[in-house]
Amino acid sequence: MLITALACWGTVVLRDTRDTGGESASGRPGDGPPSVDLARSVAAYTDRFAPDGTFRPPSRAERQTVADGVGLLLDHHREQAEQRLAEVDFAVRTLVDSATGRQFAEVYDHVDQGPSPRGWGRVFIGLDHPVRWSVQVPHPVADQHTELLGVRVLRASPGGLLVVAGAHRKSGEGDAADVAHRRDTVFHAVCSELVRRRVAGIQLHGFAQESAPRYDVIASAGAGTAGRPAGRRLADALGAKDFAVCRAWVRSCPLAGRDNVQGRWAAEKRVPFLHVEFAPGPRSDARKAARVAEAVSVVTRRWAEDVPAE
Repeated sequence: MLITALACWGTVVLRDTRDTGGESASGRPGDGPPSVDLARSVAAYTDRFAPDGTFRPPSRAERQTVADGVGLLLDHHREQAEQRLAEVDFAVRTLVDSATGRQFAEVYDHVDQGPSPRGWGRVFIGLDHPVRWSVQVPHPVADQHTELLGVRVLRASPGGLLVVAGAHRKSGEGDAADVAHRRDTVFHAVCSELVRRRVAGIQLHGFAQESAPRYDVIASAGAGTAGRPAGRRLADALGAKDFAVCRAWVRSCPLAGRDNVQGRWAAEKRVPFLHVEFAPGPRSDARKAARVAEAVSVVTRRWAEDVPAE
């Protein structure tokens, strides 16, 4: 599974030294953060996600603690963030993405490394630019390759933060792990913290081709209107790269994501949010995926330049 995903995406595999403490990619302590292929790291994390996987719903206090830790990192309070996250067995490490040379803080769950992961997710925060936008992956593996597409989007422009759900959407009991439709998850708590800070968001999904056979992409501003200007720019950029786009603010499109809970919260606070569904081709074909990321960067680069509204 992992080898196949890496091969079809054409990623360069470097040695991942994330568990070597302060050791760098050169193997010498003290050389700085380890150099890690971020796509490889995310693929390795999500490779064991399965419909029958484990998922433990977090308590209100647990999910808020993780969101608080992310907020402290965004405010550059690293030591306080680490102390807060440690209360729920989360931690922070700094890495350098080998593909871009940019630094990221990775917020991860220690419990994930054991036999019974909780499935609460990971966050990658860009450290080389103020965070102005997020790319959100609520259904990794279930919406095949959206997790790797999320990495491509994150790499394509500065000022980004990647939130990846920690389990297959069908894990656990009922729809407990379907984070796009629940408010009682770590994923939603982190996204809510971003909305509170007026950080724009783009959420990536995947659809079966037969669900919308005429289209490659379904672009929507979700339940709100604040994201429509960005949505128009995105749709134009995708169209210029030969993708057929259904624009949900113009016509009736399937899978427009108006019930998405992160989108509803952003709409309530009038923060730009985009819900974007991709057919299999733009997710699984490396060349098409690269074109998608280039198109999305038309929006995210503009977001990166904007100062959040008060």
